[in-house]
Amino acid sequence: MRNLNQHTITKAVIERLADTQDERLKEIMTSLVQHLHAFAREVELTEDEWFKGIQYLTATGQMCDDKRQEFILLSDVLGLSMLTVAMNNDKPAGCTEATVFGPFHVDGAPHYADGDDVANGAAGIPCRVRGTVKGLNGEPVAGAVIEVWQADAQGNYDVQYPGLDEPQARGVLKSGPDGRFHFRTIVAEAYPIPSDGTVGELLRATGRHPWRPAHLHFMIKAPRYETLVTHVFRKGDQYLDSDAVFGVRESLVGDWLAQPDGSYTLDFDFVLNPGK
Repeated sequence: MRNLNQHTITKAVIERLADTQDERLKEIMTSLVQHLHAFAREVELTEDEWFKGIQYLTATGQMCDDKRQEFILLSDVLGLSMLTVAMNNDKPAGCTEATVFGPFHVDGAPHYADGDDVANGAAGIPCRVRGTVKGLNGEPVAGAVIEVWQADAQGNYDVQYPGLDEPQARGVLKSGPDGRFHFRTIVAEAYPIPSDGTVGELLRATGRHPWRPAHLHFMIKAPRYETLVTHVFRKGDQYLDSDAVFGVRESLVGDWLAQPDGSYTLDFDFVLNPGK
């Protein structure tokens, strides 16, 4: 087809997708083209603005490596990550809610026994975390694989420290026969997401702060149950209502309790949804 113009090009592009074998891919690409073209028309996008957009996405990709995923951060601050989580994790009442995965999960975290110190030297106030993993009907889930990770007192994850000898403030443990678990770590503190890249540039341009409320990451897996990816947020944190990545849910707010020796405790129970 020749002599396409701004009124006919969208239809022409969609027609080129007619031979796509994967029906789901065809559906997604058709909708993507329609919405992208509609967006460009709605804002009357200039060539210079589109080129700057290409430059921005290129720079975002150049920020990514095996320890940092700037595109996940971009998805997070635009609310797209949490929208996807919400659409795909509509659980029955009583189940622990899911939230964003975040960009600092690392495969191969060290395994610990119940009660061990997963902080492994990370800076922060000592804290003991206790809880249970249960099913929706209240049954204890024994042997659930519980992966935890968090930032230290400076607001950094271990992967943000070049040359660190071994992982800190992350680990994998299992629930006991009664579904219970406990481990030692450090108190969760609020921290800013990395703002030295393209995401930080966007936040500054739109007058937004980069802060996340204090939280612990959890990923819990068990046979016959859906995998749960969630956080536990610290009660009273000043950023609970303005989380940079829109991840806070009231049901996920826990109370870190001060102890006479200066340490803290957190008790939090998780309820898994039965697998399909």
